[in-house]
Amino acid sequence: MDLCATPAVELARLIRARELSAAELLSAVLARITEANPAVNAIVTLAAGQAAGAAAALDAQAARGSFAGPLHGLPIAVKDLAETAGIRTTFGSPLFADYVPDFDAPHVARLKQAGAVVIGKTNTPEFGAGSQTFNRVFGPTRNPYDTRLTPGGSSGGAAAAVAAGLIPFADGSDLAASVRNPASFCGLVGLRTTPGLVPGDPFDPLGVVGPIARTAPDAALLLAGMCETDPGLPMARPDRPNEFLGLRPAPLRGLRVAWTFDLGDLPVQPEVLAVLAACRRSLEDAGCVVTDAAPALADADEVFGVLRAARMAAMAPLLRAHRDQVKATLAWNIEKGVALTGEQVAAARAGHAEIFQRFGAFLADGRYEVLALPTVQVVPFPVEQEWVTEINGEPMTTYIDWMRSCSRITVTAHPAVSVPAGLPVGLQLVGRYGADRRLLEIAAAIMELAG
Repeated sequence: MDLCATPAVELARLIRARELSAAELLSAVLARITEANPAVNAIVTLAAGQAAGAAAALDAQAARGSFAGPLHGLPIAVKDLAETAGIRTTFGSPLFADYVPDFDAPHVARLKQAGAVVIGKTNTPEFGAGSQTFNRVFGPTRNPYDTRLTPGGSSGGAAAAVAAGLIPFADGSDLAASVRNPASFCGLVGLRTTPGLVPGDPFDPLGVVGPIARTAPDAALLLAGMCETDPGLPMARPDRPNEFLGLRPAPLRGLRVAWTFDLGDLPVQPEVLAVLAACRRSLEDAGCVVTDAAPALADADEVFGVLRAARMAAMAPLLRAHRDQVKATLAWNIEKGVALTGEQVAAARAGHAEIFQRFGAFLADGRYEVLALPTVQVVPFPVEQEWVTEINGEPMTTYIDWMRSCSRITVTAHPAVSVPAGLPVGLQLVGRYGADRRLLEIAAAIMELAG
């Protein structure tokens, strides 16, 4: 059996049946990383010794007839934006090239509690800024399907590692598009979770943590190991992790889908449109009720730009002290945040709330269960190109403008999943608030439909 090609849910079953040990699985994964990682540069820090110790402890626990949790013995590499105790965490910046924290980020602590074996870190752009994964510490990550191209970002290392078969699944974080874009570019499932489902920032609903996996059931399994209520994190939602176990495909017949190719005004490359048109026909043939419809979301661009910049302003002291070690696009975004007025931020917060209500009303009346649209407006581009500067001849003014098919959805605060529609194009499905499991059930059905 090729353990590295085996779905995570099957690996979990084998471990619980005592047909596979955590140490055996770890050995296979480390061998695969040695063989395949150099071509893609997805896993940038390896903690083999720490992982071996964790695997041995889990095997000893299993020998006593006890299991740590749903992820018992399963290996994972954590995005290099999340702190990992005893493992270097660089944030993709030379300023933190030697930083080794003595604590875990909230979701990493939950991964360990659920039995996951942390083997190292996946690459990310500098402080997660941009959907192209490169930095001056580790260099670029490459798309496993064509190493001339980018895997997207900022969870590009995570997606490339999963697509290359280095690990069964990976965590990602998503602000503009950072789980969904790389999932689309690498032919994977990537879920932007409902804010608070995976504990993170205690007061910010813009950035979330979500799973990246080869299948929807694998993504659901990983999610079961990351979500949990935490009294110290007031936005953490009271979902029960076990609700994400045993995922099954949803019936597609009768599924009510609102469909848009462009949210009314976004440029989308013809290659993307062609793949999604074929995907739409498949959904209709399967019995989905697909209707051309979408809520107005153009005003989300201004809201997103202001709220993102306000977050970036927190790095102003770092920029002042080390401007020569901060990439130009990030410096621009920090300075934009510093220049904001209180009135601008207040207006953006009010707009954020209004867009959340508007989108909720669009799905709440029963006409549609999901909104379907492109995950990314373009296909993967050369790994040397920092960001998309034009789409169909329309200039993109900033490094985040080309991600609006995702960043507008971010502002709605509703969960969204990218499902492979045909490599390297993803179909983005946006569901009702809190409907993360339902989205993964639909994703499983679409992948089953596509074979």
